[in-house]
Amino acid sequence: MTIREASAEWQGTLREGSGRLRLGSGVFEGAYSFPSRFENGPGTNPEELIAAAHAGCFSMALSAILGRANHIPTNISTVAKVHLGVSAAGPTIVRIEIETQAEIPGLAPDEFQALAETAKATCLVSRALAGVATITLKAGLVAAATTEHEIRR
Repeated sequence: MTIREASAEWQGTLREGSGRLRLGSGVFEGAYSFPSRFENGPGTNPEELIAAAHAGCFSMALSAILGRANHIPTNISTVAKVHLGVSAAGPTIVRIEIETQAEIPGLAPDEFQALAETAKATCLVSRALAGVATITLKAGLVAAATTEHEIRR
């Protein structure tokens, strides 16, 4: 199977130091620091990258599941929100909220909800984080956009 990598460099103390995160593919490199991780400072952080990975993984899993059910999505838009909390071990990822909206012609909302729940349970990132954090899902269908020609009919 495929191996993916990323790297991090850190200089200085936890609170005053800073570092850089790099994806092995080279498509992203960014600064991170205590303020970007535990406050609202500029830069990225590991939890934001987990959220991006989870949103991407979920969207692809949902597309695959929809395809197997003969429903081709026009669009899937997903946001993952990683919540930090505190446990006996210290700062901890306690919850991840997945919010997705999809445009899928001819799909009933209850069937979409069931397929989205399957994607949540089977996406690789969800499985990796199962037992670590509570993962919730809010899924909705978006109506297909109509063209001006269709509106005039």
